[in-house]
Amino acid sequence: MKNLLKLTLALVFVLFTYTSCNNSKSSDNKSGALASNVAEKVYVAPGEHDEFYAFISGGYSGNLTVYGLPSGRMFKEIPVFSQFATSGYGYSEETKPMLNTSHGFIPWGDSHHPDISQTKGEIDGRFVFINENNTPRIAKIDLKTFETTEIIEVPNSAGNHSSSFVTENTEYVVAGTRFSVPIPQRDMPINEYKGNFQGALSFISVAPETGNMDIKFQVLMPGFNYDLSHPGRGKSHGWFFFTTYNTEEASSLLEVNASQNDKDFIAAVNWKKIEDYVNNGGGTMMPADYAHNVYDEHTHTATSTMKKEVRVVNPVDVPGAVFFLPTPKSPHGCDVDPSGEYIVGNGKLSANLTVHSFTKMLAAIEGEKFDGEAYGIPILKFEDVLAGSVEQPGLGPLHTEFDGQGNAYTTFFISSEVVKWKLGTWEVIDRKPTYYSVGHLTIPGGNSGKPQGKYMFAMNKITKDRYLPTGPEMEHSAQLYDISGEKMELLLDFPTHGEPHYAAAMRADLIKERSQKIYNLEDNKHPYAAFTDDDTKVVRKGNEVHIYMTTIRSHFSPDNIEGVKVGDKVYFHVTNLEQDFDVPHGFAVLGQNTSELLIMPGQTKSSVWEPTKVGVWPFYCTDFCSALHQEMQGYIRVSPADSNTPIKWSLGEDIE
Repeated sequence: MKNLLKLTLALVFVLFTYTSCNNSKSSDNKSGALASNVAEKVYVAPGEHDEFYAFISGGYSGNLTVYGLPSGRMFKEIPVFSQFATSGYGYSEETKPMLNTSHGFIPWGDSHHPDISQTKGEIDGRFVFINENNTPRIAKIDLKTFETTEIIEVPNSAGNHSSSFVTENTEYVVAGTRFSVPIPQRDMPINEYKGNFQGALSFISVAPETGNMDIKFQVLMPGFNYDLSHPGRGKSHGWFFFTTYNTEEASSLLEVNASQNDKDFIAAVNWKKIEDYVNNGGGTMMPADYAHNVYDEHTHTATSTMKKEVRVVNPVDVPGAVFFLPTPKSPHGCDVDPSGEYIVGNGKLSANLTVHSFTKMLAAIEGEKFDGEAYGIPILKFEDVLAGSVEQPGLGPLHTEFDGQGNAYTTFFISSEVVKWKLGTWEVIDRKPTYYSVGHLTIPGGNSGKPQGKYMFAMNKITKDRYLPTGPEMEHSAQLYDISGEKMELLLDFPTHGEPHYAAAMRADLIKERSQKIYNLEDNKHPYAAFTDDDTKVVRKGNEVHIYMTTIRSHFSPDNIEGVKVGDKVYFHVTNLEQDFDVPHGFAVLGQNTSELLIMPGQTKSSVWEPTKVGVWPFYCTDFCSALHQEMQGYIRVSPADSNTPIKWSLGEDIE
């Protein structure tokens, strides 16, 4: 009996201990970003919304994609620098001017680095700015409509890569050239690069109320490659920092010849000092052709203006404005922590991660602790500006972001990992593998004075076996990590479109309540808008035919049109009369060699059709809008070029 009692007590004790251990483990598992298991952390229930927006560059797609976090769901692709047949962007008459440049109409772009507007160092959610690398441009996306509303070309630039990052009150969006070129451009031997090519750092002012952009000044720098940049913030507000490589000024086989120097530079630019200089008449107006394209939300139409000059500044003419901070070796990312004290130079070929101190930099400048100069620009002594180094943290550091809790997160391309380390002590806290070959990473608000933390996602360059195969070409892979605890936790893989280079992310509640749902018809000032059936008409002007058309569930007005001839240029001006959210209408006509139109409620868009064949050709709505969507169609009769068929149109009755 005693033995039975002992056995029973022992079993109770074991069960109690086992249950306690399980409860403890369960409690530990609930310490992540949301709670419970990994699947629950990224699950967003049907009808619920994500907590964060992520704006991810499309690279060679030329566009910007919008995702939700933590779900990894893609919500929209915003056309920016490339034609986009889904909506007609760059094809419609209203949006063609957005892709105009000094080189003519460019239907494609290479989008790299989005950045969100800020106020007092905090993300305000008004605009996203993004750079185009190939034909240098900066675009602005209005987060009220999630549409591109302005693009400005950047002259004297090539490979617009160290862009488009904003100062802490969005005074400027800054664009630096990756490839130095002759300024002004001219015919000259390439092997005379050294000492003759220059790099332009462009400071583009942003109007406080409207967000309208204008190139305030360009700083003409030595002919290095200006790779990436970030603004000072907090104590370093008023400065901007640019990584450089190819300080050798090589023009051939750069993988060897641009990697000879043990240290390249971070260029520290006091833009406040240069701004004062310019405001007092400093600088020189240089002839330069560049396009400035603006979309008007009232006329729903873009206009392109060619500008003819830009103000340039020689940094030698503004003493104390520009300094070089030696940085090992071929630094790529240039990242500034939320306090503005630490400037991280991510040296691709360096064994250690270099961190400079803004306070020590100012002291070195004050004490004139220079180690020579380059083209008249003082070089500060490395040891006098160094805050510290993260010793051998990984291979191939590229980019760093911050969580606002004193921690930094750096990507390592070669060792394919993200490493978490402590600002000030430089100790490595954690490391997690990425799959595979990570480039950029993003923390919501991580590029601001007030990061919003919680998640980090890495954008990888190689996908391989992470998804079902889709032939030789695969989408790139992003990976979401929970960073709310001391250790990072991989939560999710999700595919991304194009080739993401960088992303900007922010809390969704800063935007979603301001998101515009329709365009009000009473605000529509489009010159070809029609608001009722009585406004619809067909007008011939020589060989141009203008069709003033309306669309509403479930018909076009007019829906039968005659009198068009082979060789005519036919303009369909289509106004969507709907005033209900998420009821767009599409338009396409057989033989249309541009794209379809997707017209939002209250909006007017135009498409040109040039018929080449005699016949009766249908047009229809391309976006399923109602139970009678299939009936939403019409016909246009095309007669021979020498015919006398008069212009006629109708809705609901036969044409006589």
